[in-house]
Amino acid sequence: MAKILIVDDEEIVRDAVADILELNGHRCTVAANSQIALEQISLVNPDLIISDYKMPGMTGLDLLKAVKKERPSQPFLMMTAYGSIETAVEALQSGADHYIEKKDLQADIIEHAVAMVLDKYKYRTENSALRKKLCEKNFIGRGEKFLALNKFVETVAPTNASVLITGESGVGKEVLARAVHYQSLRAGAPFIKINCAALPESLIESELFGHEKGAFTGALKTRRGKFELADGGSLLLDEIGEMPLAAQSKLLRVLQERVIVRIGGDDEIKVDVRIICTTNRDLKKEVEGGNFREDLYYRLSVVPVNISPLRERTEDIPDLLNYFIGKFNEENGYAVEEASEETIAMLQKQVWPGNIRQLENAIERAMVFCKSGILTPEFFDIEGGESDRAEKPTAKRKK
Repeated sequence: MAKILIVDDEEIVRDAVADILELNGHRCTVAANSQIALEQISLVNPDLIISDYKMPGMTGLDLLKAVKKERPSQPFLMMTAYGSIETAVEALQSGADHYIEKKDLQADIIEHAVAMVLDKYKYRTENSALRKKLCEKNFIGRGEKFLALNKFVETVAPTNASVLITGESGVGKEVLARAVHYQSLRAGAPFIKINCAALPESLIESELFGHEKGAFTGALKTRRGKFELADGGSLLLDEIGEMPLAAQSKLLRVLQERVIVRIGGDDEIKVDVRIICTTNRDLKKEVEGGNFREDLYYRLSVVPVNISPLRERTEDIPDLLNYFIGKFNEENGYAVEEASEETIAMLQKQVWPGNIRQLENAIERAMVFCKSGILTPEFFDIEGGESDRAEKPTAKRKK
């Protein structure tokens, strides 16, 4: 449960609140005024502060402002016997998460208010951690190409420019696309992906623009397309080079006018979407061959970037290896400590036609048989042969 600091100049009130919360399993510390509370905060590190609004000397509002200056995310619940709309608004505008009046200090009301604030903080923390996880480690590595990609993200992400990411299959084009989105001002809005190669020509327009009920056989209800779902955020057009020419023409219109019309509909719907595209094709050659619209190509490739294949950045393999070892340890309960130097050298000598995706699969397969200790070369089957892994030696332990 939570650590809660209760601040009130009335002993009977602070003790009563503490008794109620401790019966619910919380650990409570009390303070008779704001000055004592400020001294207690660094010692207690409370999950929640509950403070009276009106106290001699430093008021609860002064305490709130002082706390928020040093700990902006600190959950704070204000209570007072002098309730009014003005005091409630002032407390909330100053950073309080909730506000209750002392006349309502019944056990169920206090418990509900505390639970609500703690839940709010929990979700806020989880979302922040998820956002951090999505934003950190745009690409894993240490070489010049790795640094250049991170610099690219830092430069391009804050803009609204369309991004065209090219590279071989498995190099991490979608990872880069997500990094651009989650480090942009659109990070709090949707990131929607559509695989242009996975949809038949008859369905791709419906997926992009949506359709009205009865627009075609099987359209049993109105359906929003990916553009509407991504409104305010980013839309990843994966394998854009596979998009049929007819759909390319309609996509160009949307990019120019920023409006869509659902299939079977008449109303224009405004959309605010950043476009990020990926492809393993040379779109310039596709334009020359008549397979891709030239005007669409220039519209999409405002900021182009190419990701080098793994064989050209083998200096990143040690960091990728450590990352995947940690990932599969966490997912499967393994206890692999690290890879041997011989393993790293062996992996760096490979060509990796499937790039990072192939490397990840090779590491996952090796860890199935090396569940703890040191990951050594004999756990890998780089040539793809079906050797009898059951007879492989057990993992070596660090001495």
